[in-house]
Amino acid sequence: MKLTVVVASKNPVKIHAALSGLKQMLPENEYIIESVSVPSNVSDQPFSDEETATGALNRALNAENKLPFADFWIGIEGGISKIGDELTAFAWVVIKSKDTVGKARSGTFFLPKAVSDLVHQGMELGDADDLVFGSTNAKQESGAIGLLTGNVIDRKQLYEKAVIMALIPFKNKQLFT
Repeated sequence: MKLTVVVASKNPVKIHAALSGLKQMLPENEYIIESVSVPSNVSDQPFSDEETATGALNRALNAENKLPFADFWIGIEGGISKIGDELTAFAWVVIKSKDTVGKARSGTFFLPKAVSDLVHQGMELGDADDLVFGSTNAKQESGAIGLLTGNVIDRKQLYEKAVIMALIPFKNKQLFT
């Protein structure tokens, strides 16, 4: 079956992660991917688990409002949170259809002090990464996780696993109705 999927981002990392996760979890379908830039209605740099999850949900809902004739709408929102004196980074994924919503959080990792200090000063994580690591537009490529792991895990892989987990209710509808 051909399904239309709207990814609520123009970021190629998020688009590729969404498509890869869909193909792995629901391989029997063909996918037509649309990408749309919509607001998250949260801070540019979400600073809590709840704000980040809300941003992902808002992106999925806003994508549905903008392109209502799709089969799936996917919102992916990266965020940070404080644990003790340290900052962690992660993402939330929300996948919506007309009758089902799937949600999942990515793995979490700690940010180095130099990056954390810049984020505390108000800089977005991607910009802080570029400054500390001397990279350019890391958020549309390997991201902080790729920079920190030498691309053993990159941003696409981090998001892709969360997309797969958010698809659990779609693969197991009988358990989630």
